[in-house]
Amino acid sequence: MTESTKPILYSYFRSSCSWRVRIALALKGIDYETMPINLIKDGGQQFSKEFQALNPMKQVPALKIDGITIGQSLAIIEYLEETRPTPRLLPQDPKKRATVRMISDLIAGGIQPLQNLSILKQVGQENQLTWAQNAITSGFKALEQILQSTAGKYCVGDEVSMADLCLVPQVANAERYKVDLTPYPTINRINKTLLALEAFQVSHPCRQPDTPAELRA
Repeated sequence: MTESTKPILYSYFRSSCSWRVRIALALKGIDYETMPINLIKDGGQQFSKEFQALNPMKQVPALKIDGITIGQSLAIIEYLEETRPTPRLLPQDPKKRATVRMISDLIAGGIQPLQNLSILKQVGQENQLTWAQNAITSGFKALEQILQSTAGKYCVGDEVSMADLCLVPQVANAERYKVDLTPYPTINRINKTLLALEAFQVSHPCRQPDTPAELRA
């Protein structure tokens, strides 16, 4: 792969896992191309033979970079962190770094998968909203409690970290599923602070190449 080849991000505008990676790419100033994979159209483009060859899990995001293809948003962010370390998204201090990973895993493993498209399809149309709300509120109760002891300006202290990249897309999911955020003042405050930052704005679902016209901002 030549130096001039841009990384390619296989992404869906509304995918919260893809949004995490878009924020990381924006923060680190990495120029990339978006290859939209529509999770709904054609029965889900992630199930195509071509995409399955790229990511056997049939999920977005996948990032082609430096001659390899990486699936799983946290693995992608960690790779970017190790190969393009500025600005830092994992604190130098091992305890803070463990806290960032804990919060990231709590969201990426403990909340998001329980309310994503593939699970909601399984629970049936009439149960989807309640199911998603329960999954999110249960996770947010724990997250709020943790953040009360770890947060500064952001999730862990005053530096933007991988935890923040997970938080903002998950709050957007909560709003989409009409979850009342009043009981989570710390989550709410951090989310508002982060949304004011340019990297979180340019990577927002309403500003992607595959965002439908009616959802653009």
